[in-house]
Amino acid sequence: MTKASPDVISRAGELRDIITEHNYQYYVLDDPRVPDAEYDRLFRELQDLETQYPDIVTPDTPTRRVGGSVETTFEEVVHRIPMLSLDNAFSDEELRDFDRRVKDRLKTGDDIEYVCEPKLDGLAVSLHYESGVLTRAATRGDGYTGEDITANIRTIPSVPLRLRGDKVPELVEVRGEVYMPREGFEALNRRLANKGEKTFVNPRNAAAGSLRQKKPTVTARRPLELCAYSVALEDESLLPATHWEGLQQVSAWGFRINPEMRRATGAEDCLQAYNELMGKRASLPYEIDGIVFKVNSLALQQQLGFVSRAPRWAIAQKFPAQEELTVIEDVEFQVGRTGAITPVARLKPVFVGGVTVSNATLHNMDEIRRLDARIGDTVFVRRAGDVIPQVVKVVAERRPANAREVELPDACPVCQSDIVQIEGEVVARCSGGLFCPAQRKEAIRHYASRKALDIEGLGDKWIDILVDRELVNTVADLYLLKKADLTGLERMGEKSAGNLIDAIDRSRKPVLWKFLYALGIREVGEATAKGLASYFGTLESISEADEDALQSVPDVGPIVAGHIRSFFDQTHNQETIQALKDAGVQWQAEEITASQKPLKGETWVLTGSLSGMTRDDAKSKLESLGAKVAGSVSGKTSCVVAGEAAGSKLTKAENLGVPVMDESAFVDFLATHGLE
Repeated sequence: MTKASPDVISRAGELRDIITEHNYQYYVLDDPRVPDAEYDRLFRELQDLETQYPDIVTPDTPTRRVGGSVETTFEEVVHRIPMLSLDNAFSDEELRDFDRRVKDRLKTGDDIEYVCEPKLDGLAVSLHYESGVLTRAATRGDGYTGEDITANIRTIPSVPLRLRGDKVPELVEVRGEVYMPREGFEALNRRLANKGEKTFVNPRNAAAGSLRQKKPTVTARRPLELCAYSVALEDESLLPATHWEGLQQVSAWGFRINPEMRRATGAEDCLQAYNELMGKRASLPYEIDGIVFKVNSLALQQQLGFVSRAPRWAIAQKFPAQEELTVIEDVEFQVGRTGAITPVARLKPVFVGGVTVSNATLHNMDEIRRLDARIGDTVFVRRAGDVIPQVVKVVAERRPANAREVELPDACPVCQSDIVQIEGEVVARCSGGLFCPAQRKEAIRHYASRKALDIEGLGDKWIDILVDRELVNTVADLYLLKKADLTGLERMGEKSAGNLIDAIDRSRKPVLWKFLYALGIREVGEATAKGLASYFGTLESISEADEDALQSVPDVGPIVAGHIRSFFDQTHNQETIQALKDAGVQWQAEEITASQKPLKGETWVLTGSLSGMTRDDAKSKLESLGAKVAGSVSGKTSCVVAGEAAGSKLTKAENLGVPVMDESAFVDFLATHGLE
């Protein structure tokens, strides 16, 4: 036997101390300091050292026990049958090795039947029933001693307080996993964040923290579930012949069992089950971190027996870790298509969620402050399924002395326009909407949209092509396009090019409110644009008005006034508006005369579908005649326009004696006022 060197002995001692501390943080405080994958690596390293050098094994080594010490907040409970943990397989070959060991010990060449169960990421518990009634529930604890959590377990709706059926044993123990579904976890974290309270790192952490609340009323408000995975009887002769049949019995007693469970014969069938479940992982409503394989025959389980901390008849094959530790090397700020400024952590590359991750979102400055994240910090990074990697926790005790705080820049990193964050809003934004290259496509899409300048034929596909080919950099460049610029583009023939140029030309003389809306000023929708145009009359007056003057317009409050002022204060935006003028765009002020506004003071209602125009078109035409278009019928309604499949609004109009027009009469009415 090879004698261990002093370095090996020292490293083993260091690993024992680290793992013992992590066990305490994980099992006692429910506040892990490292992700599961990091813990697994440390544990495996110690196992390998002790296997290679048996003389260094100590009586208190964590590889010879199941968990950590138990906090005495709750009454201690001794498990009648120890709740042992499972060995782990981290590769297909390790799973095949496990299967070979099983067959070798059983001295058989036949394939073994296994039950394949999703490894839920929650908290293992033991439930005792006497005469079918729940009498005690305990946490796993260190595997031999747990904590009495009966009062809290009773609050979970999926835990039966009395077993169903007539054939219920006098004494039975059911074991399962308490977990928190993804949707409930996200809702809980939102509530905690809104209250300014500490949020949970992951659903497992949330389940453990919720289950060990001192007040059951708090646990009752948490979205916990329980899924059973095994059964034990005082008289083992009453057990069915297989683990699978035992689970069906548990289900008949009223427990939830996992619908993704299946049986598999042989290692290759098990690996197929592993791959199938991993493919479903992201779409499941709860988190799993692997799959558990258990020999199905209970007789074979007894024959295989146990080692000191785990059964020989079961193993867990882990999925790629969804959480890992790494370091924030820098923080950069990205600009979204609507101008939102998002801080992005540049990370020391780490393999997580099946891919190498070097960037993770920090969402916004409020989130950075909540995490107290700094450049140089060691952090938890999480990537679940196709979700964008995110920093979820800072390991404060690993913070270096030279860690730097993250500061929001004053200017947009793309166009150097001012960054504006309105009081009360979480997201900071670039104010250079018309000019900023990061917002270019979105600005053009909005400018050309039907409710704005309605440039027919200029859809998202063509906007992408025109911007990507650098034919259009700002909305003003649309008016400099020539037919020859377009005919060489893919799927753009002579006729299509001519139609698009004509549509752009038709948009050169918009009414003022449509042009104002087309500029894409934050929070300035159609109604606000109409109010501003009506109140100020010219774009120059709007662009020069201070915030107090802007708030004189109905529906314009301090936040909207701030957005308007910020937009017009940016030199780049003013330059783009001037470029539009130079390109021949001239917005038209609407003369407000009695003859042009014959419906002024009237309220109209649209109901049903119109075949010759959209509801928005009809609304726009009525508003151009001075009418207010409402969404409901009352005694004050002037007229109802009823299209096909008109419903309750038409009935109410008829009952109230409100005049009604069908679509044909409405079209004739518009024609008399010059609106085709």
